[in-house]
Amino acid sequence: MSAKIFTAEAAKAASFELIENGRGSQAVHEAIVAMRAARRSGTASVKTKATVNLSGSKPWKQKGTGRARAGYASSPVWVGGGVVFGPHPRDYTKKISKSTRRLAFLKALSSRILAGDVLTIEGFQVAEPKTKQFISLVKSATPEEKVLIVADKFDETTYKAARNVQWAFLVTAADVNTEQLLNCKKLIVTSGALLKLAERTK
Repeated sequence: MSAKIFTAEAAKAASFELIENGRGSQAVHEAIVAMRAARRSGTASVKTKATVNLSGSKPWKQKGTGRARAGYASSPVWVGGGVVFGPHPRDYTKKISKSTRRLAFLKALSSRILAGDVLTIEGFQVAEPKTKQFISLVKSATPEEKVLIVADKFDETTYKAARNVQWAFLVTAADVNTEQLLNCKKLIVTSGALLKLAERTK
């Protein structure tokens, strides 16, 4: 399988809109922060002095014992007491506008194209669901071992062949996002996927 570097000139000829200056860097930051925040479960929780399962009565009388005054066993200063200012279930979702998300995607894709990290191939498909065949196909395009493969679609055989390869990721052109574009050393993009990516940059 022969792979060619997708140059900036080739991108412009294919109707890609490229960002060749510093514009969009903040949008990339905001988009990635939003994606990572959305993955947080937000289920961390502790018990306060009001919810910990301990008696609310005074442990000893107020005066005459020689000990410090104590009002309740669930006090945060005691072992087993409630936690002050601890985490409670919350939603970490961060909303960003559609235009910011689009600008971030365009900036990320442009930076990879300008760096010469995008390789184009005619198609990506293995004949049998075998890991060895999949690795051989990827290695024929690039020797790097953190590769994102983008196609308009993949068949079931290709998905099965790739599932044991930890350093290669399959994603369709419709689903690839900003974080995925940046989190790899090389991108292998099929001819069919280029058309969809060009649409997403407009």
